[in-house]
Amino acid sequence: MREQLISAELKPVAGDVVPGSFVIGAPLLPSKFIWGDTEFSVAEIIETWKETSPCTHGSGERYVRKHWFRIRTTTNEEMKIYFERKQRSPKDKKHRWWLYTLKSL
Repeated sequence: MREQLISAELKPVAGDVVPGSFVIGAPLLPSKFIWGDTEFSVAEIIETWKETSPCTHGSGERYVRKHWFRIRTTTNEEMKIYFERKQRSPKDKKHRWWLYTLKSL
């Protein structure tokens, strides 16, 4: 099946984190997420990467803005998800995890 653009908030389920997701400076990947009315469990981390951008104050430094994860779920979906290091607005403090794409296999 084709990869579908979703671009929606994911709600992490408090509790366990995915083994092997312990990387200094990176967020811990929760083992479960809720999207809509469905709970997904992470079975495997396929790939990780970071998205950077220049400093907004002109210093020439680069900052990590997003941590990306390509994962496989226990129900055999492949998801690209990301964690935003900085909230989009003061109201969005808790909205940090996002589902970018979904592919059912």
